[in-house]
Amino acid sequence: MINRPVLVLNQNYEPLNICRVRRAIPLLYQRKAEMLENGLGFIHSVSFSFAIPSVIRLGYMIKRPRPQRKLTRLEVFSRDQFTCQYCGREGHQLTLDHIVPRHQGGEHTWQNVVSACVPCNRRKAGRTPKQAGMRLLFPPCPPHSKIPFYIPRHYLKDMTEWQKYLPQ
Repeated sequence: MINRPVLVLNQNYEPLNICRVRRAIPLLYQRKAEMLENGLGFIHSVSFSFAIPSVIRLGYMIKRPRPQRKLTRLEVFSRDQFTCQYCGREGHQLTLDHIVPRHQGGEHTWQNVVSACVPCNRRKAGRTPKQAGMRLLFPPCPPHSKIPFYIPRHYLKDMTEWQKYLPQ
């Protein structure tokens, strides 16, 4: 019970973090946070009973910069929704492709890397899409993240009361 996850929201109801009940109860007791959703049950001490929180909101605003997402294979594939950006074929047999090849001065950035299926990557070879006579389905851009931190999937399934506080 004391190790159950608790969703921590900023003062403006933006998700900040996930902590444990062990950390959330002192925040509630010191009135630094308020409980928005009650978990199941109570924790009893000698003189008090505390409801187990599931979602808490801080009473003050935490300002922090948005973390930049790292440029990895999995991040590029998920940004492109596991779809080849040349032919539109979906699947998990994808490769990374530099739009402007690196030997022609292309950089390894979000705007220059897309996912491509193996046949399209071979057809394009070391050329630009214009030189190869190919078109991109969508212009690449850095991924947009509405939640500034990762929430494990099993929490999303188990903690249904969190859904209304998380952006879809």
